[in-house]
Amino acid sequence: MIVRILGEGQWRIEDAVVADLNRLDDQVEGAVRTGDAAELERALHALLGEVRTQGQVVPDDELSDSDLILPAADSTLEDVRALLDTSDEGLIPG
Repeated sequence: MIVRILGEGQWRIEDAVVADLNRLDDQVEGAVRTGDAAELERALHALLGEVRTQGQVVPDDELSDSDLILPAADSTLEDVRALLDTSDEGLIPG
């Protein structure tokens, strides 16, 4: 699976990591639902950190479509809410 973090690049993630990403995605969704900007920042940084540490960077010269697109680390509640509004399954389906 190829995951894009907006403004940073792409990472190749093994399917086994998706369950951990879903747990963190649930925390991001909860923070947006309650309007808790501090919790969103913590949860989003944890989610993006997991992608960065568990994934392998896709080189810039390799053209690959992204399976998932995650918000940038400095995204606001409104930014993330807009992304969540386009999906019934959060940022990470499953």
